[in-house]
Parts: sequence; structure tokens; C-alpha cells
Amino acid sequence: MNRLDHRDPLVFDTHELGRRPGALRKVSRTLEAPEGLGIIDVIGVPEKSELALELRLESVVEGVLVTGTAEAVVEGECVRCLEPVEFDLDVDFQELYYYPESDERHRARTAGTEDLDEDSEEETYRLEGDFFDLRPVLRDAVVLALPLQPVCQEDCLGLCSECGARLSDDPAHHHDAADPRWAALQGLSATPGDEARGEVADRRRGTKNSDTREGLAENQEK
Repeated sequence: MNRLDHRDPLVFDTHELGRRPGALRKVSRTLEAPEGLGIIDVIGVPEKSELALELRLESVVEGVLVTGTAEAVVEGECVRCLEPVEFDLDVDFQELYYYPESDERHRARTAGTEDLDEDSEEETYRLEGDFFDLRPVLRDAVVLALPLQPVCQEDCLGLCSECGARLSDDPAHHHDAADPRWAALQGLSATPGDEARGEVADRRRGTKNSDTREGLAENQEK
């Protein structure tokens, strides 16, 4: 029993192709992009945006060879300045979908070889009846074509670490910074000479006040 839903726009029917090696069929389909076509929280094809597929289905001895292209608009965020990034993506892909019986023979031939492991098993695609699911192949092709660190422009200067301003908008942007060698003197309002002069002035004021009090005392005695 087929597990694939033939109503899924990314599931294709090869019944009309037949199993005669060399038989060829071309398929064009425009559909809503599924989720997961991209790098999460970085960049990708927006879900339900337009996705155009051009496929070439060719019957071979072991299965159906699928060759195609996908066109879509990609959206993301610049990793330097956080501005939106958008561009057209055009990717090519090719994959062999094995007939069930051919896949069994293929696995029997490669069983026990050093090159066969769990990862290679997962990379083998199979027809289910006359149907195949393009989703995993399409996802791999799109993700591999996307930049891991998208930028709005190659020479993007990023953001100011002090205020967050976009530096590409103002390349001369800067902040005046105090020389750290003078940090110990920040907050001091007087020089050592000023402090010494202040102490002398305080002593003089104290002597003057003392003389004044003594003068007042003498006048009172008289």
C-alpha cells in the first residue's frame, strides 16, 4: 500500500512513463512552497510563496531518473546589519528513484561493503508504487544553495557597537572616546597645585577667624 498522498503537489506519478528504459516525460508545476526550505532563523524560501518546478522524468533500468530545476524567491536577514535580504534562487538537482525490486537488488549487492552505512541508506530514494516524493531532494538542493551567512551587500559594514547605527549609511560615523590612560584622572576637578593652594587659603582663613575672635574678646573685657 502506498504511503504517499497523490494529492500532495510534491508527489509525482510515473505511471504514464512506464518501465521501458529510455522513456521520457517532462513535467512543469507551480505550487506553494512547503515549510522547511531553508536554514531556520537565517534564510530560506517563505512558506506558501510561489515555487516553480521543471522536471525531466526518464525511465532507466533501475528506476526513474529525475532531473529538474526549482525557482523561488528567498528571504532572510543580513548577518551584519540585520537588514532584510531577498533574492531569486534557481537550483538544479538530479536523483534516481529506485524501483522497489531494484532497490532490494542494489542493497544485496552492496551489503557487507565498507562504504555502506546508515547515512548512505537514508540517501537512497525509492518509488512507492508509481509515485515518488520530491520533497527531500528539493529541500537538500535548496539548503545547499543558500549562503550560511547572508549579507545585504558584500561590503556591508555592519552596525555600530556603541549605538547600533548602520555604518553603511554613514561610513564616517564614530564616537569620541576618552583615552583610557587618563581614566584615573576623570572626575578630578583640581590639580595637586590647586589642592595645596586651597589648603594654605583654608589655614589663612582659620588664622584670620581666630584673630577676629580674640579681638572681640579683648573689646568685651574693656
